[in-house]
Amino acid sequence: MEVSDRSLAEADLILYLLDALRSPGVEEEAIASTLGAHGDSLVVAINKTDAPRSDVGAARAFVAEKLPNLPADRILPISAIQGTGIDELLGVLFRMAPEGEGLYDGDTYTDQDVQFRIAEIIREKAMNRLREELPHSIYVDVEDTELRDEGSRLWVRAFIIVERESQKGIVVGKGGGQIKAIRQAAQRDLNRIFDWKVELDLRVKTSSDWRQNDTVLRRLIDRR
Repeated sequence: MEVSDRSLAEADLILYLLDALRSPGVEEEAIASTLGAHGDSLVVAINKTDAPRSDVGAARAFVAEKLPNLPADRILPISAIQGTGIDELLGVLFRMAPEGEGLYDGDTYTDQDVQFRIAEIIREKAMNRLREELPHSIYVDVEDTELRDEGSRLWVRAFIIVERESQKGIVVGKGGGQIKAIRQAAQRDLNRIFDWKVELDLRVKTSSDWRQNDTVLRRLIDRR
């Protein structure tokens, strides 16, 4: 009990879930007695209100008797199985939750490195156009990046890696049309995401065993 009291005292929020199908008994009285000292952080949700035999009134009366200082707007009827009242409950919890310390500075909106994000965007555009021909046979390697024009332009050289020589022609397309379309689509997204003007040099090469290459697989995992 001492451990429970200490945990409750340290909690930012406490959500007490009552079952509207069950008449409050000794167990509920003991819990309510313990929670009485933590009213500032307490929210009560009365669940299973969708059930024909539910008695929301009895549950509300129990809360009013055992937790008389709890504001009415922190006693919410819900149905977890139907989703009824869940948005309202989440809204109350969100409003009550204290704001934590930022894990990153205000200008940071992702912890993924630049090369990983570039590679993922290129791969997405390639897969969108090649999913029928090459469903899982490609990955993207960003070989080089360079800031140019006093840091206003980001030059990127990347390779779409395929497993067989015959697949290179599929990626390149007739007259280079396929890879050009992939490059243009990726470049549009990259220019929208980054502050730099992105210039993408996109090429294709073959690596027959890349899916069995530990170095490649480790690099892909580490970037995530």
